[in-house]
Amino acid sequence: MRTSLGPVQLAASAAWTLSGNDIGTMITAAPRLYPHMWSWDTAFISIGLAHLSAARAAQELRTLLSAQWRNGMIPHIVFSEGAGYFPGPERWGAAELNPDAPNAPRTSGICQPPVHAIALRRIVDIARSQGERAVAYDLLTFAWPRLYRWHEWLVRHRDPLATGMLAIVHGWESGMDNSPRWDLPYSEVFPGPDLPPYVRLDRGLVAEDAERPSDVEYDRYLWLIEEMRKVRYDADAVVRDSSFLVGDVFVTALFALASEVLATLGEESDQPAWQIKQLRGWARRSRAAVATSYDPLTGLARDRDLRGDRWLSTSTIAGFAPLLCGGLPVGEEKSQLAMLCGPDWAGHPGLFAAIPPSVSPNDVGFRPREYWRGPVWPVIAWLFGWAFEEHGWKSEAEHLRTECLRLAADGSFAEYYHPLTGEPLGSRQQSWTATVVLDWLHTS
Repeated sequence: MRTSLGPVQLAASAAWTLSGNDIGTMITAAPRLYPHMWSWDTAFISIGLAHLSAARAAQELRTLLSAQWRNGMIPHIVFSEGAGYFPGPERWGAAELNPDAPNAPRTSGICQPPVHAIALRRIVDIARSQGERAVAYDLLTFAWPRLYRWHEWLVRHRDPLATGMLAIVHGWESGMDNSPRWDLPYSEVFPGPDLPPYVRLDRGLVAEDAERPSDVEYDRYLWLIEEMRKVRYDADAVVRDSSFLVGDVFVTALFALASEVLATLGEESDQPAWQIKQLRGWARRSRAAVATSYDPLTGLARDRDLRGDRWLSTSTIAGFAPLLCGGLPVGEEKSQLAMLCGPDWAGHPGLFAAIPPSVSPNDVGFRPREYWRGPVWPVIAWLFGWAFEEHGWKSEAEHLRTECLRLAADGSFAEYYHPLTGEPLGSRQQSWTATVVLDWLHTS
């Protein structure tokens, strides 16, 4: 029988989860499967932390930004001293191969979605509401120029066609590692005979193999790392030579949204006017790129395979990217919102909770237990809910928050959930799930 905690118990359990995942230098993404710091995880983790301690949330974001590469990239993993994760820092070899990578702490050689400005916005607002104005000021002073450089790096090195559509060079950079979005471009990644041998550690930490990517997928993931190592993680060479290069509509939408947020924060903190103007311009161009990717036949936005010069018309939650950043004509925007809330997605009658899963239950490729191929991810629901609030769609945001809290009321804080049964899947006691629950509880 599924347990259901009350709001006070749920908040206490979420706080306990964060405390248990705190190793002193950082709050790890999860206690066993992910014993390090992940870039976009940390952004969300810091939001929930702010409700417990604005100063501790600021410290967490500072820890991540202190591992920023000298060229401006925020790496997708900042490694702790602990082991138990593959691929670890030795497999990446970032510091050994590229002088821009920090020697300590060790990091990976790729990035993740640019949601950090959204986290900064939430921490600053929460700190101010708690009377911690000095914490807010100090964090803004520290973080803003670093986040500006991060956005500048993305524009300089991940917009290869200068259209505003940001490209990723590995599915891991999207955050949606094995999404059907990447099936076609991954099918044309051919690992060479010199792929070093490896032993996966994730399968021993998750109950069922069906919840994790396959070995064939992992070969491709690791081969892309080998390609990057061969060019010493030179950002332009990676984009030029990588077997995988995809214009990611979801990352682009988040970049547009975050650039607007960062510009507003810059205005509040007297940052250089020309940098604020640049951020607004980058946001405008990327918002237009997202709108251009919209397919009126499916009602969804599309990724662009830059190696194969083709649209990728998969039916996933990423197709609703325009609802994050705006840019569509009013009629098409209303149509997208209705679709997201309708029977193919959040309104599907078989769902445990009315939350859009990563793949529609009506899609032939729907796999309700397999990572990004069907499960519900609370953190993605948080993103849409936050954007809905920003757009003034209050009732939709409130409904999503209520349903998410019902899903998470078992207190497992799972990485993701079975959309039809509510069963917790993947890693348990996941920090970012606990923190978005805390944020939902404090905004009720």
